[in-house]
Amino acid sequence: MLQHKFISNAKAHPNKIAIIEKTTGNDLSYGRALLASLILSRRFRKLERGRIGIMLPTGSGATLAVVGSLMASLTPVMINYSTGAKKNCRYAQDKCDFKTIITARALLKRVGCDELPEMVFIEDILASLGSIEKGLALVKSKLPASLIKKLCGKNDLKSPAVILFTSGSEKDPKVVQLTQQNLLSNINSFSDMMNIRGMDNLLAVLPFFHVFGLTINLWTPLCLGMTSISYANPLDFKVIAQIIKENKPQLLVGTPLFLEGYAKQSAPGDFTSVELTVTGADKCPESLRKLYREKHNIEIFEGYGTTETSPVISINPRDNNRPGSIGIPIPGTVVKIEEIGTGNTCKTGEVGKILVKGEGVMSGYLNDMEESHLRLKSGWYDTGDLGCIDKEGYLWHKGRLKRFVKIGGEMISLVMVEETLASLLPDNVECCVVELPDAKRGSRIVGVTSQAVDEKRVSKLLSEELPNLALPKKYVVVEEFPYMGSGKTDFRTLTTIVREMEGAI
Repeated sequence: MLQHKFISNAKAHPNKIAIIEKTTGNDLSYGRALLASLILSRRFRKLERGRIGIMLPTGSGATLAVVGSLMASLTPVMINYSTGAKKNCRYAQDKCDFKTIITARALLKRVGCDELPEMVFIEDILASLGSIEKGLALVKSKLPASLIKKLCGKNDLKSPAVILFTSGSEKDPKVVQLTQQNLLSNINSFSDMMNIRGMDNLLAVLPFFHVFGLTINLWTPLCLGMTSISYANPLDFKVIAQIIKENKPQLLVGTPLFLEGYAKQSAPGDFTSVELTVTGADKCPESLRKLYREKHNIEIFEGYGTTETSPVISINPRDNNRPGSIGIPIPGTVVKIEEIGTGNTCKTGEVGKILVKGEGVMSGYLNDMEESHLRLKSGWYDTGDLGCIDKEGYLWHKGRLKRFVKIGGEMISLVMVEETLASLLPDNVECCVVELPDAKRGSRIVGVTSQAVDEKRVSKLLSEELPNLALPKKYVVVEEFPYMGSGKTDFRTLTTIVREMEGAI
């Protein structure tokens, strides 16, 4: 059990720092973290039964709330505060049948969210603690680890560990319930394959409402007894680059957007402590690999995962990195490539749907049998992604099936168009392509860039690489691309922006 592993580490090393809290400056030892978690678990039991919402930024408060929830036999429902916090609160309550949301006033102020009647503020809980309450928790924390574990949840690996929501970058978020076994198996397999058990600390800045952050930044260090160097805002690139320089993390994980920001705000020699850099959630561009190699002599290891798989499916091994691929499946996970339409298994090198089976795969979407049936068959999860496996067993991502459009009878990959376009533009120009309806062809492709480009020149160069049907018919400028809290491009919002721009022309 996740909370049991934390308890073991807290009892074994009570004075070790669990979280270096760079947002508030209040570092937290494992012993104090255990005490605080026990206090919160007692409070949470009085507030809810079954599930409890958590909307807190990355840091000690969110970590303690998640641990305290599991100790109280409650399932934490992680709420995205980066894109419409109030709407996401109501969406989560409606889908998951709970009322109480643990949050903080400072966060509501930062994201511009109104207070809701069901919100309980973690600062109020901590401010209202009485001496009896503190004393009871202190007595509990002094008990042997085996007794504390008995008081903090049954040893049931099939029990739910968290409820998360898919990114919603393409349509409404789906509700994913992951079990203790899902998360523990992923942590163990990732840790073993990437040889991180000997590391002492990591940078923790990814949001916990995203599975990448929850598994790798929250639970992995607690289960392995590591120190988290925590900061609440992953987009504060300059500050985080300074944190890396001063606090010297050994493990650095992040989306390409975040990693690029940190590197650009750093100087050579700032990242000398980093032993392993892992990226996922979006394709890693070659320009980012080059930046890390030339500036810091660091090789980036790209992986692949989904919310539904806890998240890691595959990653490049440390002793055999193959840039451009998304690596080989982690231990205990099996991947196969299936032909679209026939369901037959593809041959080596053939592109098809990526299907995954293993202990990290969810059992289904919460209260959504239809979607679960569509995506899960005989234990195989259909990721909705396209890819192929080469003769050495490496997996290559070829794009989302939903990011293909049919034009003139041909299936066009928007990802392929984007990658080709990106290779022709300066590194400081972001680009993307979106699909808009077209009365004649059914769909048309519009190029989106963060700065104006020479359309004639770009179109000429693209025509040398892509078929005519795949060429954007026009370009629009969106100076600031919308991103999800995880660092992924928010395609739904971007498409809406372009549609409105086109409608106004």
